[in-house]
Amino acid sequence: MDVIIVDDEPAARRTLRECCAADPQLRVVGEFGDGRAALEAIRAHPPQLLFLDIQMDTMNGIEVARRLDPATLPAIVFVTAYDQYALEAFEVNATDYLLKPFDEERFRRTLERVQRRREPVPDRQAALDAVLSQLERLARPAQDRRPRLLAEANGALHMLDVERIELVESDRNYVRIRVGREVFHARSTLAQAEQALADQPMLRISRSCLVNTVHVREISRTPRGDFIFVLAGGATVTSSEGFRDKVRVHLEQLKL
Repeated sequence: MDVIIVDDEPAARRTLRECCAADPQLRVVGEFGDGRAALEAIRAHPPQLLFLDIQMDTMNGIEVARRLDPATLPAIVFVTAYDQYALEAFEVNATDYLLKPFDEERFRRTLERVQRRREPVPDRQAALDAVLSQLERLARPAQDRRPRLLAEANGALHMLDVERIELVESDRNYVRIRVGREVFHARSTLAQAEQALADQPMLRISRSCLVNTVHVREISRTPRGDFIFVLAGGATVTSSEGFRDKVRVHLEQLKL
């Protein structure tokens, strides 16, 4: 597949170029840091695959995608560092999504999806229209929009309502997120997850665990005095000695 890369960050273009170079099925025929210049090149020589950054200064990726010719529409992978633009639509339609920073494994899975989804152009156009409509809606200010986080489970991306997140645990270079009885993973540190969930009543009970106190259903103590939390979805976690006093103070504040 002929590939065009559009991103206003040189480092991001380099990463995409290197990932493409590692796959013999891909040939990069154009690389642009400006949406307007990219649009002209795409119209002149349409690629089969387009990596398109959403946030760019002169013309953003949404505008570029809107102006593409439906008759020569490539498969599009949207690339961005802003996870508020990630939607379920990327999973069910003829496009995919890469959240910066991504690794070679995530790139490989994205490419596999692209190859499986090489539908006829009319279907791809309808799918792209659906995605762009949602992207444009998200790009507009909306104070009443519920915050959501992107996470992965069973090879698919999911948008999680942060209010439903019960538990976040560190897992090497990832975090494990529990929503009820479901478990998701996201490439993040626990500190990053804690910051992303700052508007939620998250309680750090150990170096590797955050608990959403809204979903705590039962609390007991170990013989050593650490706290055992039972969450609504059935998960059970225990605080560590180093966080024992912090947890105790927090719970004291909840008493009548």
